[in-house]
Amino acid sequence: MTAIESFTGDAPPYGGGDPYADYRTAVFPFTHHTDLADRRLGAGVVAANDEFFAQRENLLLPGRAEFDPGRFGHKGKTMDGWETRRRRGACAGHPWPADEDHDWALIRLGAPGVVHGIVVDTAHFRGNHPQAVSVESASVAGSPSPRELLSDDVEWTTLVPRTPVGGHAANGFAVTAGRRLTHLRLNQHPDGGIARLRVYGEVVPDPAWLAALGAFDVVALENGGRVEDASDRFYSPASHTIRPGRSHRMDDGWETRRRRDRGHDWIRYRLAAQARIRALEIDTAYLKGNSAGWAAVSVRDGDTAGWREILPRTRLQPDTAHRFVLPKPAVGTHARLDVFPDGGVSRLRLFGALTERGAAALAAPHRAPGG
Repeated sequence: MTAIESFTGDAPPYGGGDPYADYRTAVFPFTHHTDLADRRLGAGVVAANDEFFAQRENLLLPGRAEFDPGRFGHKGKTMDGWETRRRRGACAGHPWPADEDHDWALIRLGAPGVVHGIVVDTAHFRGNHPQAVSVESASVAGSPSPRELLSDDVEWTTLVPRTPVGGHAANGFAVTAGRRLTHLRLNQHPDGGIARLRVYGEVVPDPAWLAALGAFDVVALENGGRVEDASDRFYSPASHTIRPGRSHRMDDGWETRRRRDRGHDWIRYRLAAQARIRALEIDTAYLKGNSAGWAAVSVRDGDTAGWREILPRTRLQPDTAHRFVLPKPAVGTHARLDVFPDGGVSRLRLFGALTERGAAALAAPHRAPGG
C-alpha cells in the first residue's frame, strides 16, 4: 500500500493572506471512493459530548472549511468545524487532563459500507487542534438513538488507533476493516478542534430493503452504484451524476471542458449488481448554456462483455429531465453514458430491479462473518 504522509504538531500562527497558503496535505490513495460521511448522502453527527466553541454538524459540511480571522462570537473565535472547550485536571496539584480524557462525536454514515480510508482535517485549527485522534466503528441495524449507540449492547471496534495529528493539516489514515459499517465514533485526545471528517469507502446497501422496493435506481450512489472512470473531470466529478436528489446548482452535476477535436466525452459506471433496466432518466438541471448536445447510453453484462446500446444518440435540452422507457428490459452489470460532443449532465438514473444473480451477489457480504 502507498505510504501516507503524516503530520504532527502545531502549524504557524495565521499571518494574513490566503489562510490555506501553509496548509499541510498529501495525495491519499483512497479518495476516489465515495465519501460515506457526505451529508448529501444522509450522513449526520448524531451526538457529541462537547461542542462549546463550534458545532459538531460542521464536521460533515461539503467543501473545505472557511476561515474569517475577524469573526468572534459570545464564546470566542468562530470556527468552521467542531471545537470543544479546554479540558482541565482534577485538582490544582494536577491541572492537566488525564491520559484517558477525550472528547467524542458519533457519526451516522450516509450509506453503510466498507471503509478504505479516513481524513481528519484540522484546517485552521493551528494551536487548538487535538494532540491525537482515534476512530471506532460499529454496525447497527435500524435507526439507533445516541443512547442506544452508547449502550453496552453495541460492539465498537478500532479503525484508527490513537495517533498523533497535526494542526492545519489533512490527516489521512488507510483502513482495512473489510466489513460493512453504519456508524463511527471520532475521538480527539484530549480536546480541541477538527474542521472536517471524510470517510471514503464502497457503499454496501441492505439487500432486504432493495428487494422490498422491487424497482429502484440501480446506478445510484446510495444503492451501491459507482463511477469507474470518465473521460473528463475538469469542472466537476463524474460521481455527481449519481448523487441523491436533483441538482440545485450548475456545479452539482458533471461538466466537461470545451472540446476542440472530433471526440466526445463519457462516464463508465458499475451498477449495484446485475440488474434488469426498464427505464432511464438523463437530467441537465441548471446546465443551461453548457449542457451536452446529445447523449447515448449503453450497458454490458460482466467485465469482459461487449457494450450494447439501449438508448441511441438522442438530442438533449438544457435544464431538462429527459425520461425514456425502454422497449424491452436490458440486463447488465455496467453502464456507459456518452455525451456529444462535450458539456454537462447533472444526473443519470437507471430504473430497474436486480436479477436473481444480482440479488445473490449483493447479499453475499451480509452472509460473511462480520458483514
